[in-house]
Amino acid sequence: MTSKSEGATLHLKGRVLAGPDDVRDEMWVVGGRVSYERPRGVRDLTTVEGWVLPGLVDAHCHVGLDAHGPVDAATSEKQALTDRDNGTLLIRDAGSPSDTRWIDDREDLPRIIRAGRHIARTRRYIRNYAHEIEPDDLVAYVAQEARRGDGWVKLVGDWIDRSTGDLESCWPPGAVAAAIAEAHRLGARVTAHCFAEDSLAPLVEAGIDCIEHATGLTEDTIPLFAERGVAIVPTLVNIATFPDLAAGGEAKFPRWADHMRRLHARRYDTVRAAYDAGVPIYAGTDAGGSLAHGLVAQEVAELMKAGIPAVDALSATTWGARDWLGRPGLTEGAPADLVVYATDPRADVRVLAAPRRVVLRGRVIG
Repeated sequence: MTSKSEGATLHLKGRVLAGPDDVRDEMWVVGGRVSYERPRGVRDLTTVEGWVLPGLVDAHCHVGLDAHGPVDAATSEKQALTDRDNGTLLIRDAGSPSDTRWIDDREDLPRIIRAGRHIARTRRYIRNYAHEIEPDDLVAYVAQEARRGDGWVKLVGDWIDRSTGDLESCWPPGAVAAAIAEAHRLGARVTAHCFAEDSLAPLVEAGIDCIEHATGLTEDTIPLFAERGVAIVPTLVNIATFPDLAAGGEAKFPRWADHMRRLHARRYDTVRAAYDAGVPIYAGTDAGGSLAHGLVAQEVAELMKAGIPAVDALSATTWGARDWLGRPGLTEGAPADLVVYATDPRADVRVLAAPRRVVLRGRVIG
């Protein structure tokens, strides 16, 4: 897809879903920005009809990464374009070893909020992905990635421990508490990859801001998340791969394989229980490792399978996600990043997989 409208004034007509309770009949894009006032004296006006949403958010995505580690710029570009063409215009890149800052200079590519490179315990994560360190170095590496990122740092909170053959926490509570405090001092929030149960409470008590995957949530830890306002990004399209992962590792790590199957079996109940308790939930796909890009529509559908109502599942990839990440939606004067659909996504979220038009920085893409 290429840009077909170089900053022309756009008239969006139909239904503009600016928020869960903010539905308007029309809006305009003037000078690349949102306006709800009809512009005067406009000669070059393009009208686009349909149901309008803020550009979708993938809150857990990896541009510049594949199953084997960092990728080249051409592959990174293809990943970003795939996300864009599927309506994802804002990405929280939850860890990448590649330098993707060049993407910020491309007006045709999604906006990215980076978390720097993953920080993992030595030999306790996927090869070529992370800084692999020991606890004594955790504060220093968190400070380094806080300065490199865009307000986020990504830890690996648990992983398989070869000595026990199961998922185990990676960091002593004191080390992770000091590291999170340092990130906060530098103005960054901290998130962590976590599958297991036992790794969660110490991270929340240490002040963490978000947990990725969060399959290990239980009736004991869910209230703690809700009380502290710690968000989760369930990545259910990724959790769907757990049975295959378990089958591949069962011969060597049978305890781990059984654990992964149990986490998978209760995944929907876990997410619904967190939602019912008031835990903030956002949509993320974990694209860029072994998963393809452009899967946000599938993730929203998965959130609904877990029992989250359509409006809240949409919020997890639109209004709510943008507010959480400190980025505007379809507010007056905001950059015009939006997606247009043929039918009401509140009635059937599957329409998210088929954008009629994508508008990025005020330009119609496609």
